[in-house]
This record gives sequence, C-alpha cells and structure tokens, in this order.
Amino acid sequence: MADTTTIPLLLLLLAATVAAAAAAELSVYHNVHPSSPSPLESIIALARDDDARLLFLSSKAATAGVSSAPVASGQAPPSYVVRAGLGSPSQQLLLALDTSADATWAHCSPCGTCPSSSLFAPANSSSYASLPCSSSWCPLFQGQACPAPQGGGDAAPPPATLPTCAFSKPFADASFQAALASDTLRLGKDAIPNYTFGCVSSVTGPTTNMPRQGLLGLGRGPMALLSQAGSLYNGVFSYCLPSYRSYYFSGSLRLGAGGGQPRSVRYTPMLRNPHRSSLYYVNVTGLSVGHAWVKVPAGSFAFDAATGAGTVVDSGTVITRWTAPVYAALREEFRRQVAAPSGYTSLGAFDTCFNTDEVAAGGAPAVTVHMDGGVDLALPMENTLIHSSATPLACLAMAEAPQNVNSVVNVIANLQQQNIRVVFDVANSRVGFAKESCN
Repeated sequence: MADTTTIPLLLLLLAATVAAAAAAELSVYHNVHPSSPSPLESIIALARDDDARLLFLSSKAATAGVSSAPVASGQAPPSYVVRAGLGSPSQQLLLALDTSADATWAHCSPCGTCPSSSLFAPANSSSYASLPCSSSWCPLFQGQACPAPQGGGDAAPPPATLPTCAFSKPFADASFQAALASDTLRLGKDAIPNYTFGCVSSVTGPTTNMPRQGLLGLGRGPMALLSQAGSLYNGVFSYCLPSYRSYYFSGSLRLGAGGGQPRSVRYTPMLRNPHRSSLYYVNVTGLSVGHAWVKVPAGSFAFDAATGAGTVVDSGTVITRWTAPVYAALREEFRRQVAAPSGYTSLGAFDTCFNTDEVAAGGAPAVTVHMDGGVDLALPMENTLIHSSATPLACLAMAEAPQNVNSVVNVIANLQQQNIRVVFDVANSRVGFAKESCN
C-alpha cells in the first residue's frame, strides 16, 4: 500500500507543476506538518532532533541562467524538501534539501526497510547505471574497495566484471546501505545526465528522522549538486524558506547566477574549513538586541578550522544555537529589554518564555546578526519570537549549543532564515542575504 504521507505531497506537487515550470523555479515546502496547531508546540517538536543534527555537523570529515525548484519543509531533519525527477522517463521524488551534505541519495526499489513505499525504481529507467568499485566516485562516497585480483595477477579485471560500489552511511538514529549509481537528475527544466548518487537498498534502525524519499546534497564537496552540475549553475544557488505555518509550495530554490537572484542581496565572505569542507561558514562579528550590542567575551565568534569553531549557515537545523557564553549574553540582554513582570519559564529547547499579556505590544526587541562585509541581518519578529496559539505565551526562538563536541559551533538555523533569500555563491566565496516574503 502506498505511503499515506507521501501521496498527498505528490498530489500537491502535481498541482503546482504548471506554475513551477512557468516560473522556471523549484518550490520549497514543509514535508510533514506536526499535529499541533500551535506554532510554538510545532517548533518544539521539530527542534527535538536538533542535537542529533548538531552532532552530525560537528562530525563532518574533510571530504548560466537561473533554474528554480519548489522547496517544502519536513518534520524530520532536514526540514525542507524539493521536487526533483530522477531517471528516464523521469520519476518524481521529494528530496530533502541539505546544505551540509554533499552526497545525494534516494530510496530505491526493492527496499523493504525504507521509510516509504514510494521508491525510485532503477529497473524503469533506461539511463540508470550501476557504478563499479573501480569508479573514481567510489572513494568519495567511502565505498568498499575492490577485492584483490585472484591468482596473484597484477592486471585489473574489466569494470563489467567488478562488483558494484557499495557503501553505508549513518543518518540520524539509523544507517542505510546503498549502491553507487548514476542517472539523469531533473530540477525544474534542467536535466543533469550521469548524476552520481546513492541508491539505498536497506535501512537499519528507526526511520522516523529519515527523509521519506531521499536527499539532495547542496554542500561544497565534489559529490554535491554544484560540483556535478559543472558550468550549468556557475557555482551559485539560493533559497527562500517558507514559514512553518505555510502549508503550500511557497518557498523556492533558485539554481544559477542569472537574473533570478535578488539585486538587494548583501554579501559576507564564505569561509572554508578543510576539516569540515561541506559546511558554509561565515564570520559573525556580533549580535544586537534592539539598539544594544550584546556584550560577549572576546573571540566568542572567532573562526578556527582546527577546532571547528565559528558560525555555520545550515538548512537542516531548526533553531539557531549559540555557544554558551554568546547565548548567555544574548539571553540576558533580551530579558532585560522585555522585562516580563512574572519572569521567564522554560519549554522544550527554549528557556526564555514569558506571558505576552504582561508585555506591551511591540515590547519584544528585534535581534540582529552582524557579519563581515557590513551585513546586518535583522531577523523578522516571527523568526525571533515564537508564540503559542493556545495560551498567552511566547519564547525567544534560539538556544544554547549542546554541551558536546559541537559546543564551539554557532549555527544559523532554518527558523531564523525563513522569509529571507539566502544566496550561496561558492564561485565567489560569499554568502548573501536579502529580505523576501515567500509565505
């Protein structure tokens, strides 16, 4: 029986196909909405998996025109999906959008342990090809090496006789086994032939936090979309993520450096960490609450490739996390300006929640993230403060980084990026930001 979550999304996608094609842009969408009608409770549910996501970020090893596609958001990290086609003829898939991963992968038929029964069928694609263990792609995916030649000979056997490159990969609370393959990937009107990806054949462990159909790697490595697309997108993509309150394909993923990228964008340099080469680092210089700068210890935002310290822009983490000294100072200044008479309570990941009936309208100050290059990213109020629809309660929508190996990394997460056009210009080593309503 077909997966009940996937089918409604596919119907929505089909309904949006004509508009998406006319706009030459891929829509971005929330994949699965939490059951709670309250934005606050929804975000708390989504953010429960942030610790696993942050651990993933900390463990990363070194490793022409504009086309656009619809982007949506999902309950399991990464939170947004994009409609893509794979194979010939094209099979429609919802792929999770992940800026901190390089490899693209899809759940393939047959697979009895995959999280959805709506799978990519290699047997139905005339352009599908398995890649042998001798492929130059195999080590990049950390695939198994070819067996030693039998009989003591030095001559390598022909590729047709070699086993397919197989690899395994942990994801959230599970892991999957996949075969390396290539096929035609379609994003909007663009077709990228011989796109290398992992064809997942089995999953071990709980699949709750796995993308239902697959993942599109948008990182900076050689397996990622920009690298495999070559000159097609000129090393540039951008997205505008819809709010968690949006039920339709209202966000967008734009691919390429053409006229579709906003002119009002302000850029900050993109930093590169050779030990975490997939990640998009930026240099934050400070935070302000209202008109007051947050007083943090010297060096709190410093980039350090050896330790991984610095600030990462990530599409998969739900709420922004600051290192302990930064968050403590931000929280203190925010509380000082709000001055809630009854004080503050904790709820889920949030520890600065207050009774909105006791605070005058407009009493919550804006938070601004300052970066190199004169970028002052003033967060919209809905990206700063999350309200409960059931009670007069609101929470500062940020938190302290968990106390593990990732506690030195600040992460600007997708909740704080909503309704902002974020441009990743790898060719020119810069990240841009521009206000844009995509709800």
